[in-house]
Amino acid sequence: MMKTRLLMGAALCGMPFLPQIAGAQTTAATAAAPTATATATATAAAQDDQPSDIIVTGSARQQRRFDVSYAVNSLSQADIQKLAPKSTTDLIGTLPGIHVEATGGEVQNITRVRGIPTDRGFLYYQQDGLPLFQELDGWFFNQGDGMNRLELMTDRIEVVRGGPAPIYASTAAAIANVIEVTGTDTTRGKVQATVGDTGYYRLDAYQAGPLGGDTYYAVGGFLRYHDGYRDSGFPSDKGGQIRANIKHDLANGFIKLSAQYTDDHNLFYLSIPTNDPRNPSVSLNKYLDYFDGTLNTPSLRNVNIRYRDATGTIQDQRGDLANGRHIRFGNFAADYEGDYGPWHVSAKGGMTLGTMHFDAFYSTSNPVDATSFANSYLAPATTAFGPNVARMGYSFSGTNGLGAYDPSADSGLVMQAQYRAIQTDFYSTQGDLSVTRKLDTGIGTHDVRIGTYGSLWGQKMFTAYQNYLVQVTSQPKTLDLAAYSANGAVQGYVTDNGSLNDAVSLNAGNVDGQLIALYGTDTWDITDRLRLDAGIRHEWYSYSGYGRLTASYNLGDPTTFADNNTRGFTGGIGTLRLKQQASNWTVGANYDLTHHIGMYLRASQLEVPLNTTIAFTYPTPAVIPTKAKLYEAGIKLTAGGSYLYVTGFYTKFDPLNASFAGFNSATGRADVTTTFVGTAETKGMEADGRLRLPGPFSLAGSVTVQNPRYLNFSSNTGLDGSRANGKQIIREPKLFLNVRPTADFTVGATNVSLYGRYDYVGRRYTDFFNSTALPAYGAFGLGGIVSNGAWQVQVVGDNITNAHGFTEGNTAGDRFGQGVPTAIFGRPLFGRNVRLIVSRAW
Repeated sequence: MMKTRLLMGAALCGMPFLPQIAGAQTTAATAAAPTATATATATAAAQDDQPSDIIVTGSARQQRRFDVSYAVNSLSQADIQKLAPKSTTDLIGTLPGIHVEATGGEVQNITRVRGIPTDRGFLYYQQDGLPLFQELDGWFFNQGDGMNRLELMTDRIEVVRGGPAPIYASTAAAIANVIEVTGTDTTRGKVQATVGDTGYYRLDAYQAGPLGGDTYYAVGGFLRYHDGYRDSGFPSDKGGQIRANIKHDLANGFIKLSAQYTDDHNLFYLSIPTNDPRNPSVSLNKYLDYFDGTLNTPSLRNVNIRYRDATGTIQDQRGDLANGRHIRFGNFAADYEGDYGPWHVSAKGGMTLGTMHFDAFYSTSNPVDATSFANSYLAPATTAFGPNVARMGYSFSGTNGLGAYDPSADSGLVMQAQYRAIQTDFYSTQGDLSVTRKLDTGIGTHDVRIGTYGSLWGQKMFTAYQNYLVQVTSQPKTLDLAAYSANGAVQGYVTDNGSLNDAVSLNAGNVDGQLIALYGTDTWDITDRLRLDAGIRHEWYSYSGYGRLTASYNLGDPTTFADNNTRGFTGGIGTLRLKQQASNWTVGANYDLTHHIGMYLRASQLEVPLNTTIAFTYPTPAVIPTKAKLYEAGIKLTAGGSYLYVTGFYTKFDPLNASFAGFNSATGRADVTTTFVGTAETKGMEADGRLRLPGPFSLAGSVTVQNPRYLNFSSNTGLDGSRANGKQIIREPKLFLNVRPTADFTVGATNVSLYGRYDYVGRRYTDFFNSTALPAYGAFGLGGIVSNGAWQVQVVGDNITNAHGFTEGNTAGDRFGQGVPTAIFGRPLFGRNVRLIVSRAW
């Protein structure tokens, strides 16, 4: 099925190009005049503006940032170089309106746009106008920072917040469009080496230039090895990426072919306990260092998850925690644009094929008193293993109960956490065809664009979870809990080589999705100062898939409790056939008082159908799509090298499907969905700007003030959703900002830039009911760049004061709080780290 749909997708992506390429050869003469006009216009714009001020995302044609009627930022390669982010999400977090949690590692981090209470915030990533994967989230990977890595082949990233995003992408309240470097008549390139004090080593390089005959190339990528911001006992990141494109200029436009291959391992950092739950005033820092500690451990380099297959045969699923999130995928894309008289034609197509193998150790529940935990099993052990059971005791797993472990010599605590082994094969094909025409009328001009978008995508997955008993320490060893006789002989085990619950969750399935969308926009320039625009998009979705059904089985080992309730496949399947539709629209107005002062208004609607992964849950949860109304009003001010953009926004979700699968400490399972549906709203204001000060100084930054809250929530699973009404949305701050002062000056022939950065995030909550707070925090960074000719040296330091702060709590287990007013279990900021970056350009 996957091969068939890939061929269908290739045809879907390729068909728009056939008439366009043929037509380009026969209409070159008639198209020459419009192309010259467009080139002259673009050249004039380039003379007036910096390159990063030209926007192509969210509009029918490229425009100046000042001229568009929505909130948008463009981050150039120079901006990225100076900010020196640790990840794509870290970079996006410098923008207003987007709160990020970038402490999970280099990929798969959290972005929340204008209070939108989802892990992705409906921020939809594209690469040159097309996604690498159709849906925001695949099965344990995402199409955002999970597939888009920063390197020198990134020319710039344009980020649209709200505005027309729902028209130009599916399920999008915001768009991050990664624009690739392309070749020109001038050969240019760069090589860059980075080393860091966290065992970070990276090499980046690219080159671009002419091939002759109006044909140009660009190729580049990176290789990287990283021990990690936390000491796991094995590397955190290792791998690389290469991207390349060839562009041929036609008389009336261009055609570009692009390719990408990514092969990368990235470790996932999860939350850690920082205080003793028996007495929260007692720190656990001596056992789990706040900045260096992690539950990732070499003890989980050779995991075995035993489960029953559909024939009743016991199978072994092997895992290695050092594998991390290993994603391998290739993408091929083609892009054509051409002018045919007054018509502008754009055709894009892309195909992605990949696999993801993910191993992670998820935090689940708070540590517990080791003695109480052991004694709770004494009666069941006596029943199961006989009257000779005298006591319960701990040992290091794999020692047959002989390698005794005494928790009282450490923290006096033990804890359980969940090993997750996930494999996903995925594909995605996507194509977009549009025509744009400018129409002169008696009242201004209309720029009308009509287009269609289509996608075929799918995934096949296998998932197995297993709960382990471990020490409360960094790089913990797995523990066995055994029943001993009076003379110290082992009578039986609660655990199985450290496992508390063998194969506690099991899942497998396959799903394919299909999307067809029609969209249209009209930009009406009434005068040179007043502009109205509107857009509409309607989408038809079709899903077909299945999940393999499971039941609870006892694998029959009488010496352990761990296999008493394992999940196994029954041989049955739960099928899904689902059709959904979505309608999105936007209306905006822009008025420029002068060439330096403007204002705009906008209203939009976004509908978000359920993800295809609904096929993997059986019985199928309630099919409740999310619908949002997005309103914004903004003021734009520019003067010389200074600017200020201020936007007020109001976002209302009605309904919002916030259902989740949390950890159940009684069963050990984390795959049962809790339905949680209601209304949520966020009112706020965001601003970003830059102030050129006298002399070498400038000040840039962004700030967001908002009030994100839940309204009218309910659940069909017995949960009292009304307790969340009026509460602050989980992990959403009311205030977050960053400030970046810079001093630029020259010393002889050397350019010097010294800069700082301060990030602040206000108080948030771990849970729906706001019973456990995540305190506010602020962190400082410093950097400097020295450039002389083709050489550049940069030093950058993050969190230089070792500021403390949680970006989130224990997400698997504290949706209803941690039982204390201030979080004692969470994912802390990375500690102070420094990198040296040396590059040479030509």
